[in-house]
Amino acid sequence: MVVAVLVIGASSGCGARVHRTSALRRVQTIRLPGVEGRIDHLAADLTDRRLFVAALENNTLEIVDLKTGKRIDQIEGLQEPQGVAYVPASHKLIVTNGAGATADVYDARSLERLLQVDLGPDPDNVRYDPTTDRAYVGYGEGSGAALGVLDLKSGTKVMNIKLSGHPESFQLEKNGDRIFVNVPDSGRVEVVDRKRGSVVATWPIRGASENFPMALDEADHRLFVGTRSPPKLIVLDTDTGKTIGSLDSVGDADDIFYDAQAQRIYVSGGAGSIGVFEQKNADHYKPLGELSTAAGARTSLFVPETRRLYLAVPDYGAQQAQLRVYEAAHGG
Repeated sequence: MVVAVLVIGASSGCGARVHRTSALRRVQTIRLPGVEGRIDHLAADLTDRRLFVAALENNTLEIVDLKTGKRIDQIEGLQEPQGVAYVPASHKLIVTNGAGATADVYDARSLERLLQVDLGPDPDNVRYDPTTDRAYVGYGEGSGAALGVLDLKSGTKVMNIKLSGHPESFQLEKNGDRIFVNVPDSGRVEVVDRKRGSVVATWPIRGASENFPMALDEADHRLFVGTRSPPKLIVLDTDTGKTIGSLDSVGDADDIFYDAQAQRIYVSGGAGSIGVFEQKNADHYKPLGELSTAAGARTSLFVPETRRLYLAVPDYGAQQAQLRVYEAAHGG
C-alpha cells in the first residue's frame, strides 16, 4: 500500500515559485584558490577538524582546516578524484581515481600514500564499514559494474559484488548486512547482502530516472533517493522496496543527507539550490523550502556532530571555487 505524502510549497525543479527556508543558515565561506573545474565528494576528520575535498577536474585532493577556515594542503597528481572516505580509528584516507581505475589509501596526517588498489574503470563513491575494516567502492560499466570490497588490513581487494550497471551513491546498514545501491543505468535500487556478496533484491524507481544521490534513515526503515529526470525526492520502504512518496526536488541533485536529530532531508543540486524537507513521520514528508546557492554546486557533506553542511562551489565563469558552510537549525 502506498501512503499519501503531504506536499506543501514548490520546487525549482518544476519551475514554480521557491519558498526560502530558515532550516539552514550560511555562516562561513572558505576559499579554494587555484582550484579549477568540477568538485566531487567530501569527507570530514572530526578529530583533527579537517575537511577533505575531491577536486575532480583539478586532479587534487584539497585539505581544509576547519579551525581556521583555510585550505592548508593538497595532494596533487591524482587522476580525477571522485570519492573520499576517512577512517577515524586508523587515520586513513581512501580516495578513488575516476580516470586512474584505482583506490588509493593515505595516511591522513602525513598524506603519504600507503597503498594503491587496482579496481577497474571509473571508481566513484566509497563507503567504509568500521565493523569489518573494509571499504566498498563502486566502479565499472555494464557487465563489469560492481562494488569492489577492499580489506584495509591486508590492503587487497577481497571481493567483487556484481551489479547491473555503474553504481552511484550507495548506503550501508549499520545494524544489518544490506547495502542499498543506486543504479541509474537500470533505473533501480539494487539491494546487496554483503555477507553473501550478491544482489538479493531489485527495486524499480517509478515515475523518474537518473537516480544518483541517496540517504538512509535506518531507524525508520526509509531510503531517500534523488532523481534528476524529473527532479524528485523519492521515499522507499526498506522492508518492502515500495514507494512511500515522491516530492518535487532540486535540479541536478548529487548529494542527499538525512538529519536524524532535526528529522530533515537536505538535497544539494547543481542547478543552484539546496532543498530541505521535513519528515513529519516515517510516512509523511513536506518541503520546507530551498536555499539559492551557485551553478554547479551539486556536492555537499552534512556533519551531524557539528550541525554543519559543507557545499562545494566550483569556479564556473566569474564564480570562484569555495566551500559554503551552513549551520543546520535544531528541530522541534
